[in-house]
Amino acid sequence: MKNIYYWCPFIGKIATVKAVINSATSLAKYSNKKLAPTIINSCGEWDDLNYSLLERNIRTKKFKNFFKIDTNTSGYFKSRIAYIKIFVSCFFLLKNTLKKDQPEYLIAHLITSLPMFLYLIFKFKTKLIVRVSGKVKMNFLRKLLWKMSKKNITLITCPTKETQKYFIKLNLIEESRIIYLPDPIIEIDTILHQKKIPLENVTHKDFFIMVGRFTKQKNHLLTIRCFKSIAEKKKNINLLVVGDGELANEYQKEINRLRLNDRIQLVNYQSNIFNYFKKSLGLISSSLWEDPGFVMIEAAACNTFVISSDCSSGPKEFIGNDSGILFKNDNLQSLEQKILEFLSLNKSVIFQKKINAKKKAINFTKLRHFKILEHSLS
Repeated sequence: MKNIYYWCPFIGKIATVKAVINSATSLAKYSNKKLAPTIINSCGEWDDLNYSLLERNIRTKKFKNFFKIDTNTSGYFKSRIAYIKIFVSCFFLLKNTLKKDQPEYLIAHLITSLPMFLYLIFKFKTKLIVRVSGKVKMNFLRKLLWKMSKKNITLITCPTKETQKYFIKLNLIEESRIIYLPDPIIEIDTILHQKKIPLENVTHKDFFIMVGRFTKQKNHLLTIRCFKSIAEKKKNINLLVVGDGELANEYQKEINRLRLNDRIQLVNYQSNIFNYFKKSLGLISSSLWEDPGFVMIEAAACNTFVISSDCSSGPKEFIGNDSGILFKNDNLQSLEQKILEFLSLNKSVIFQKKINAKKKAINFTKLRHFKILEHSLS
């Protein structure tokens, strides 16, 4: 049995956490006990998830750390301070764990600079895999770290082909060690067997839905402002914004300012979002960047139409003319045009686009992720 450790100290509700849980779940479920996943609980960030992880046969390795992560931390400055504290407090804890436990692989998802730096200083029997997403900005120090770490990294995994091409172009590591590994986002059986429950907290019948953290990256304000015009032109079309985060008050103030309280509704984070997708007219994603875009793939798997920004990484690989609608990134007029275009589409066209998107969503199952990862670990 090979022991596989995951390194993913997280702050706030981010899709990467789900990616790690689903990846570890796929190893525990499909490897026939040949691969044993363990998630490193560096600063208490995984405490609340420990029981559900055990149910999935995923172990956790908790560090005896003086620093505890507040998983509700928000804002750029606070998160940077938290990352520095994680780096410093976990430096020797991670080093000693790798020396003592000697797992076959360490898969690093977040704060990857720490294991990369450790591998420069110390020798480990554990092979290092680094997951990268998006077009990472390579300043001088970061580029130097990657170049110096070249001999220590066994694999770089990328959740989209665009990110893979970007990293190959950077020429920091051999192309053969940079692989495309789709995130394990969906499990078909889970979606098919979701219980249908009434949406008691939803006041509108005909609504588009937006799902995600209330942060700058998700750019929800663009769609909220766009709905000022949509509401005037389409009297029965509404918007449901699901999530939570640092910009919640700003969103509500903007809705009040635009006098759209009767057309736009904010709903807190929902652990089961599938029923919301199925009841909606379609999903709108106005993110400034995604890689690959969990919400879009989950929505498509639920047979929900997707309208997305043509942002860096992700969406264009999944949403095209045959499987949804793309609008110009961070462009209010383009978004309005595409929403109105969707509302004028023939039902048969909408049906076919949804079928095509659902077929693409199958590329992001836990089983497919497992097969590629298992092959890479052999």
